[in-house]
Amino acid sequence: MTSDRGRVLTVLAVLYAILALSNLIKFLPLTDDTGFVLFGQRLAGTANVLAGLMAGAILIVYAAGIWRMRRWVLPLGWCYAAWVAANTVLFRVRYPMPAARGQQFFEVTYAVVAIGVSLGTALLLRRRRADLR
Repeated sequence: MTSDRGRVLTVLAVLYAILALSNLIKFLPLTDDTGFVLFGQRLAGTANVLAGLMAGAILIVYAAGIWRMRRWVLPLGWCYAAWVAANTVLFRVRYPMPAARGQQFFEVTYAVVAIGVSLGTALLLRRRRADLR
């Protein structure tokens, strides 16, 4: 089964499933910074619970689509990549970069990885579109 997807898409499907689980538990007050970020705004309360559950459900569907190599996953991948890029930029507009260098390094690294992986997944799915069923 892995041979249909290849190793990279298999790993990405698993990582998106893990990300889905992390979104599903965003409502738990694990730290002061815990909360789903929607278009740059950190949510709290009912909005946080609903947005986290919806995002988690969408990511489960995305992971399953990648895992099963479904054709419908391609537009979802592009939408997700656009949303990640917009959300990342809008978060920094709303909450300026912290002054601490270590924190700045983390924030920039996070943005590069988040945008890179989501965009890279969409590009890889596009390249493999002939294999999608």
